[in-house]
Amino acid sequence: MSEKPSGDLRQRIDKWLFFTRMVKSRSLAQGLLNSGHVKVNGASIRQPSFQVKVGDRVEIALDRRDLILVVKSGGERRGPYEEAKELYEDLTPPREKTERLTMLEQAQRIKGSGRPTKKERRETDRLFPNAGDADLGAGINWDDD
Repeated sequence: MSEKPSGDLRQRIDKWLFFTRMVKSRSLAQGLLNSGHVKVNGASIRQPSFQVKVGDRVEIALDRRDLILVVKSGGERRGPYEEAKELYEDLTPPREKTERLTMLEQAQRIKGSGRPTKKERRETDRLFPNAGDADLGAGINWDDD
């Protein structure tokens, strides 16, 4: 009977990251911690057994974004997203809006960049009329005589 008293609101950081759905498994949470991508209250944490408590500020450096979370409570289980987001307060600043190009703008090519069009190649051939005349197959007999 190893029930924890209700006054103890501490929880292992790897479990808490798993319960908040920041990572898909505790193993991934431990890897994130071991590589130094998690800070608690400004200090880099490398031990999965580090205990977080209510009010701690957790900074997580993920692949495509950095998160800043404040611990609101410890978790009992890895539940659905609606349940998991009650465990933390998200202080992450909103992403900056990036200008997205339309499909037409992406398909258009700036003149002079990339592979030349047939028209541009012909214009180049007119400048250097003998440049394409080099016989690359010189000395090779292509007939099956």
